Amino acid sequence: MYQFSKIVNSLRTSEIRDLMGLATRADIISFAGGMPNDDLFPIKEINEIYNNLAGQVKKTAFQYGPTPGYPPLLESVKEYMRNKGLPVDDNKILITTGSLQAINILAKVFIDPGDVAIMENPSFIGGISAFKSYLADIRSVPMDQDGIIIEKLEELLNDKKINPKLVYVTPFFHNPAGIMYSTERRQQLINTLKGRNIPLIEDDAYGELYFDENDKTQLTPIKAVAPSDLTVCYTSSFSKILGPGMRLGWMLVPPQIYEKCELCKQSMDACSPNFTQVLANEFLVQGKIYPYIAELRKIYKERKDIMINVLNEYMPKHEDIKWVEPRGGFYIWISLPEYVDATDVLKKTIEGGAVFVVGKTFDPDAKKNNFIRLSFSNMPIEDIEKGVKIIANSLKPFIK
Repeated sequence: MYQFSKIVNSLRTSEIRDLMGLATRADIISFAGGMPNDDLFPIKEINEIYNNLAGQVKKTAFQYGPTPGYPPLLESVKEYMRNKGLPVDDNKILITTGSLQAINILAKVFIDPGDVAIMENPSFIGGISAFKSYLADIRSVPMDQDGIIIEKLEELLNDKKINPKLVYVTPFFHNPAGIMYSTERRQQLINTLKGRNIPLIEDDAYGELYFDENDKTQLTPIKAVAPSDLTVCYTSSFSKILGPGMRLGWMLVPPQIYEKCELCKQSMDACSPNFTQVLANEFLVQGKIYPYIAELRKIYKERKDIMINVLNEYMPKHEDIKWVEPRGGFYIWISLPEYVDATDVLKKTIEGGAVFVVGKTFDPDAKKNNFIRLSFSNMPIEDIEKGVKIIANSLKPFIK
């Protein structure tokens, strides 16, 4: 019998990954994958960019690059984040192989086995896995429609037996909850954490995908307004706004943290792919990203509107079946009565020809399972109504 490490034995499979085989079946309507729609990728623009690159730049694209990132991309991402109000001159940027690597690196920098990491409940499965991979003791805090519940967070922070090493949040268009933190809740979070010497990891993979222009003023990252006595490690990604196959993300962190993060990245993969960094840089510097994202917002809003309408039409009418209409991102998080096990509903839904992700996937304790996550971003738009009807009909026998 092999003697596997404690770290490997602490990991659990992602139910999303397990469902991907089903999701690719032609007869299954999948609400499972949190992925952009394949038909929306900027293939024409990327082809033009590559074909017009100078020969030497193409050679650079095929070569190893510096660990921090392709230098021109570091500069273009810096200006991109400056436009969001982020403090790029007082912090340093590290290009990562997706934002999940950024989270993983930060976990490695801060977490020793047994250290407490505080997360929202529900939370991004990738973040849960990253912290568990370093044997963190994850303590979760429930959320409401405005964000993490501050009183519950304070209870953990004030428990002198815990001594948390970090707090991880996704303020904008949360995966899976779909919510956007209110301005008041973000300020309360800042006030609660400042002066405690506990770094906040702010995961902002979806912030550009807002549906209403009026919300733009409420999407200022926490890092952009954090006081000097609150350390914020900001992460973001091209995965949702350009393509997950690019495998490019980044972090913006204080210099002292950056030094440790760069060392960790060197030991992980030496550098992120230069090829996609070259392409992403040109997409930014040629100004293609802003009209492209603007078009994505329109398309994903249309998909969201369709899903909300069909949910209102077909889902069982029950006081404990509810959801928050998302104002951006990819997801709708549906609460079911506590006596309903979403796994039972999923089995029946699969028999009917559709698939979603159950709630316990996003519970750091893998227990609470009366929720389902629906992603409206990826499947053909004409399948949304049909798929929701399958889920609704599958759910009805379980409702008292």
